[in-house]
Amino acid sequence: MTDSSVTSDRPLANGPGSKSPGSKSSGPKSSGPKRATPPPEESPAKKSSPGVMTWISKYGVYVALVVLFLLNMAITDHFMTASNLRLQLIQTAPTLIVAMGMAMVIGTQGIDLSVGAVMALSAAVVPLYIGYGSAAAILIGLLFGVLCGLFAGFLVAVVGLQPIVATLSVMIGGRGLANVIAGSIKTINDPGVVALGTESLLGIPYSVLIGLLVVLIVAFLVRRTTFGLNLESIGANQLATKLAGVRIGAVLLAVYAINGLFSALSGIIVAARTQASDPKTVGLLMEMDAIAAVVIGGTSLNGGKVRVLGTVAGALLMQLITATLVSHNAPDSMAQMVEAVVIIAAVFTQVGRRKS
Repeated sequence: MTDSSVTSDRPLANGPGSKSPGSKSSGPKSSGPKRATPPPEESPAKKSSPGVMTWISKYGVYVALVVLFLLNMAITDHFMTASNLRLQLIQTAPTLIVAMGMAMVIGTQGIDLSVGAVMALSAAVVPLYIGYGSAAAILIGLLFGVLCGLFAGFLVAVVGLQPIVATLSVMIGGRGLANVIAGSIKTINDPGVVALGTESLLGIPYSVLIGLLVVLIVAFLVRRTTFGLNLESIGANQLATKLAGVRIGAVLLAVYAINGLFSALSGIIVAARTQASDPKTVGLLMEMDAIAAVVIGGTSLNGGKVRVLGTVAGALLMQLITATLVSHNAPDSMAQMVEAVVIIAAVFTQVGRRKS
């Protein structure tokens, strides 16, 4: 066989399928398994930031409360006297009671702007029924609060309104109704009613004892009952809770009714302490104070968790900020601005924790 026949059986060096030894193919690369490129490692500071935000959100209110308390011990005259500490607790009690109910509402991913109006309405009702006895007047005042809460809950759970819209309507209507019922400032002289705001048991004011009882009740409901589990489940994932067979409407009605009850109780205590019912001032801006106490205490506005002790610390911190500035002759407007900064900081830590 000639050399030409041998060479003709070999592919041409420059043909489409040829590959010379040591040369690189110009065709597509093989589709073998590729090794994934590992993501770049985050810096230690960036890794730890979510943990810092979570820690601040959970425990920052306690640290701030202790620091402010120690600061007042150093710079505020007569701060550690029994009379001053008693006064701080008395002034904190109404906000704490309302904040407990507000924490439950926010735990369901809701909000209630009507708490101040419900306070005014209940305080306006009590003087009208004192003639039937102290207990009857107080119970009727509490009943009005429950009815307002049920109405707000009905608008949210049954009608389907957004909580902020539903409770805003109750806030406007409730405050107006309180002005219609009371007309003007009503004096409260009944000893049984006045005792709620002025008397004490074993040196502890009744209002403080009632506030402590409310805290224990809410803690039990949230931590030890199926109702509390369903409440937080609604805030975390309402659709999944509904698919699990939970009666969401009934839970929401109960939550808003309890919130109305606590608001009415707080309004009666305020009226008893001042021995007067003024529909224009009782509970004014209380919804802001209650929401602030809840948020500062670490309860997320997105719902899903109720922090009872955090809310207690938040209410105490708000009162202590105001008392500190007032005792050093700062105007009330300054206290409001400081509280606004604290609220922004609390919300900022919640946003940072959620992003992590």
